[in-house]
Amino acid sequence: MSIIGKKSKKFALEIINLYKHLTEHKKEFILSKQILKSGTSIGANVKEASFAQSRADFYSKMYIAYKEAGETEYWLELLYESGFIKKDDYLKLSANCQEIIKILSSITKNQKEENTSTANF
Repeated sequence: MSIIGKKSKKFALEIINLYKHLTEHKKEFILSKQILKSGTSIGANVKEASFAQSRADFYSKMYIAYKEAGETEYWLELLYESGFIKKDDYLKLSANCQEIIKILSSITKNQKEENTSTANF
């Protein structure tokens, strides 16, 4: 499994634990469902990309993962700023999310450049 595959799966498990905490202890069901969807979708799309049929398919799945990571970052901010998660938890999850965003940004940028350069031949 790739580094991004491992990190996104680990992050998804952290998001699942956050979801459990929010629903069981905070009785929060709306934002928690949103972050569960976007936070676990990152790894699902990375996994799908590993089975891509073409470079374009790989790029598309990785770009979707990148967008889902950005959305997850937004839900984390809302959960923190609304008082549903503590600062320490927010900082840890946010740092992990930022790391994933940086990796996915690099992957998608490199893939886009490769697709552009091969299209010129």
